[in-house]
Amino acid sequence: MAQVHGRPVWYELATEAGQLGAAGDFYAQVLGWQVQDSGMEGFTYHLGTSNGDMVAGLMEKPAPMAQVPPNWMTYFGVDDVDQTVARITAAGGSVFREPADIPGTGRFAVVSDPQGVAFGLLAPLPMQEGQGGNAFHQQKVGHGNWTELMTSDPQAGFAFYADLLGWQAGDALDMGEMGTYQLFRHDGAEIGGVMGIGVSQVPAWLPYFGVNGTNPAIERIKQAGGNLIHGPQEVPGGAWIAIATDPQGATFAVVGPLEHTA
Repeated sequence: MAQVHGRPVWYELATEAGQLGAAGDFYAQVLGWQVQDSGMEGFTYHLGTSNGDMVAGLMEKPAPMAQVPPNWMTYFGVDDVDQTVARITAAGGSVFREPADIPGTGRFAVVSDPQGVAFGLLAPLPMQEGQGGNAFHQQKVGHGNWTELMTSDPQAGFAFYADLLGWQAGDALDMGEMGTYQLFRHDGAEIGGVMGIGVSQVPAWLPYFGVNGTNPAIERIKQAGGNLIHGPQEVPGGAWIAIATDPQGATFAVVGPLEHTA
């Protein structure tokens, strides 16, 4: 069983009011998700499922976020949410949503690192085999596959998360004018990278979802009304990436072989 603490465990889209259905249709077309209402009482929250695994939640932006552009938030698993929040504030981070329980799911909080990048924390309840916990799976399409931090201070950012989540430094790749791309490992596997803020980008965690064929995924993105920002680009290891926005403006990325494979 993979270690939960420090692992991406959930992805959450906050989209424009009135656009929840359209956003769900987009990701269903691009990533093959089945999207349906979660049935939560008093709150409309849709669930994206890929091959039986719950991968993501989709919701309309809450009122306090009315001026914030649509966005994807990555949640990282932790053993103790309250203790982790205390460590974040002590390190100079902020708390947007105090720790609270989600019945049947676990305890969560929404925070930011000292550089102002928002992310979520989740201490999931123990689940029976096959019930969930597979939102991040590097061997399954439609699941989280890579996790990238774009930040104003990559060295400080990596040090913060390494201490908080137990990540280990992997290779540091020279990207020329873009600076260094620092890979990081969790539970023995490389799961993401840290870099500076690219041209016209804002500090953020960028989720990469696995696809079988980056070029076909780009075509689906365009056909469904999304916009290609970057790519396709080959990355170390032979995979190809593309970065895009959905029709409402939320940024995400895909990664996989360049073309569909059998």
